[in-house]
Amino acid sequence: MPAFNQSCNMKNTPFTNKHIALGAKMAPFAGYNMPISYTGINDEHAAVRNNAGVFDVSHMGEFILKGPGALDLIQRVTSNDASKLSNGKAQYSCLPNDKGGIVDDLLIYCVEENNVYMIVVNASNIEKDWNWISSHNTGKVEMHNISDKTCLLAIQGPNATKMLQPLTEMDILNLKYYTFVKGVFAGVENVLVSATGYTGAGGVEIYFEDKDGNADKIWEAIFAAGGPQGLKPIGLGARDTLRLEMGYCLYGNDIDDNTSPLEAGLGWITKFSKDFTAKSILEAQKAAGPEQKLVGFEMIEKGIPRHDYEIKDFSGMTIGRVTSGTQSPSLGKGIGLGYVRTAFAALDTHIYIKVRERLLQAKVVKIPFS
Repeated sequence: MPAFNQSCNMKNTPFTNKHIALGAKMAPFAGYNMPISYTGINDEHAAVRNNAGVFDVSHMGEFILKGPGALDLIQRVTSNDASKLSNGKAQYSCLPNDKGGIVDDLLIYCVEENNVYMIVVNASNIEKDWNWISSHNTGKVEMHNISDKTCLLAIQGPNATKMLQPLTEMDILNLKYYTFVKGVFAGVENVLVSATGYTGAGGVEIYFEDKDGNADKIWEAIFAAGGPQGLKPIGLGARDTLRLEMGYCLYGNDIDDNTSPLEAGLGWITKFSKDFTAKSILEAQKAAGPEQKLVGFEMIEKGIPRHDYEIKDFSGMTIGRVTSGTQSPSLGKGIGLGYVRTAFAALDTHIYIKVRERLLQAKVVKIPFS
């Protein structure tokens, strides 16, 4: 595997050798050599839903925006209202492009109100996002790309914080959703522990600098504390099935430069009370109503929907396409997300997924899936 990695010029995270030593199935993802699964996607999925698991998501990107104009810059380039953030709070948002599409979805962390913010972006969009934000930085806001020196582990599941609490004096057991604390964790200073994640199973994400053996120290401490209680390493395969069961969007599949936040059901992070990129375009789209909407659907007939499968109506006319789909490990049936013409977006609408040459019946359902 290391030889393959070198020949493909893939990047490694500080934990890559640990994944390989644990027997993980590795594959390229966003330019990194990443673990897809260890014991199997269904087993890992269940571990997170019922107990706890550790994801290496160190491939994600992190930017620091600093200075008196930092909040103003964030307000102009993101859709949500970051002025609502106070110290220790985080927010989900997106970067609209000039046409009302989405440059990326991201998290904003308020480290020091009105002055210091951390933005967390998708691994595949690090350079794109950096260039986009930089192009709007007319106020000379101090910007630092700390992606390459930042480790990020997501410890997710209903028992995650119980397992981790003995490793720190910070109160992470009672950490409220979308808030964070910073302090000593497993003997390492300046660790940011955030009650966020992309599984819907609870837990935290921890950010720390990759220096002085911090990665080994924290990884080993986490598994020493949680291993006896069933804590498992989890790959990106289960991360995808977990987020899909919650109806969370994946950039590049469910949202991209050509889909608007309103079409994607992200109107709740699109605040027209402030000025931001493409505000007028999105206001007009809201007033007229989007022509297409992202919906969740479950299969009525047996079959697994996959990315880019066509969605049809009862007469066989194409009305949309699948953006994400899988066999849900928790529900034991095929589920998916897809864009359909708005007339077909109502709950319980029967639609048809073209699987190979067959049209398999499905219906629009509420998300999260249940």
